[in-house]
Amino acid sequence: MDPSLQISSPGACVALVLAIVLIIRKVPACYALIFGAFVGGLWGYVELNDIGVGRAVVLTVKQMVVGAQGIMPAVLRVLSAGVLAGVLIRSGAAERIALSIMGFLGKRHAVLALILSCALLTFAGVFIDIAVLTVAPVALAVAQRGGYSRIGTLFALIGGGKSGNVISANPNSIIAAENYNVALPDMMLANIPAALAGIVATLLVSDWLIKKGERVVAAAQVEETKNLPSFFTAVIGPVVAVGLLFLRPTFGIEIDPLIALPVGGIVGLLAMRRARAFNDYVGFGLEKMSVVAVLLIGTGALAGIIQASTLKDLILHGMETFGLSAVLIAPISAALMSGATASTTAGATIASATFAQTVTAAGVSAVWGAAMTNAGATVLDHLPHGSFFHVTAGSVGMDFSTRLKLIPFESLVGFILASISTACCLLFS
Repeated sequence: MDPSLQISSPGACVALVLAIVLIIRKVPACYALIFGAFVGGLWGYVELNDIGVGRAVVLTVKQMVVGAQGIMPAVLRVLSAGVLAGVLIRSGAAERIALSIMGFLGKRHAVLALILSCALLTFAGVFIDIAVLTVAPVALAVAQRGGYSRIGTLFALIGGGKSGNVISANPNSIIAAENYNVALPDMMLANIPAALAGIVATLLVSDWLIKKGERVVAAAQVEETKNLPSFFTAVIGPVVAVGLLFLRPTFGIEIDPLIALPVGGIVGLLAMRRARAFNDYVGFGLEKMSVVAVLLIGTGALAGIIQASTLKDLILHGMETFGLSAVLIAPISAALMSGATASTTAGATIASATFAQTVTAAGVSAVWGAAMTNAGATVLDHLPHGSFFHVTAGSVGMDFSTRLKLIPFESLVGFILASISTACCLLFS
């Protein structure tokens, strides 16, 4: 592609806005992102450069392909993570971990148990929406016994999930680390203070919210006789996976997530004596990760258009005008992109693919750039045009208008996560 040709900022904005509108109109997210990228790129090339439509089409497609190609290493790692995710979810290990945490902390600390259950599941590599779905039946039973409100109960699960997500082996973390070219465990370690702050903030707000709104007066009976693994065997898989990842900061031995996560899943499968269910569990994990992988291809195409546009320069100029530090590029861009796509993964992908070089060129270390991007992607990822909003509402039987009331509190947790991550960057980098 001719490097002298750029896409105009309005063209990049058209790409984003059109993708959002199509997602709201229930067009599959991948197609919405691809179509938005194509129209915005075409618009931007024709507007800014003295070329015909035919040439603009060729350049737009090339830039979309370049963007999609750039995301392929992360897609490969995301697909490999499906082995561990499938084993944790399908075997009942995730549910056993949640039940054990609640049993250990007891009724007195029931809200904290709900928060930690989702935090640890997302940390272990379970998608946040799956983590909420897994814990929700038990959470509703706990809420019924404690007289908690539905809105407070769901917030505890979401806040815990968001906190665990910034130090997780989930796709958003994998992609942010990949685009900044840093080791995943280094980025996870950097965001531990943010995760702890998120858990504390969620606990404080939850203690207030559980007294507000409709109480949970009836909940489905939780099955106690299900063939769940023991807690010890349930945690072996994620412990092995995380242990392999952390060999690098501990002993200088680098094990790529492409290897560590599947190995953890297989070891967990053997520990639970479920080897015969290998195909079932792995197939389930692949199905879940395939949805993300397809989304990432569309996200990469859109990122390619934004990378080739003057939008980055416009954003940087705006920050300079308001006297904002270049450090804030990472969390702000991730927050904006997560809001545009209503997805943590897509937000982290577009922001890191587009601004990683700009952030590091401003003197920010790659590890902190990735950490702030990952934290920033949790600020607005829960908006109604995304699936997370609707999945979490359905998990506790909440209507649309009530679910909307949670958005400010979710955004508060995301803002705290991003703020603490940024503050740590300023203090320790």
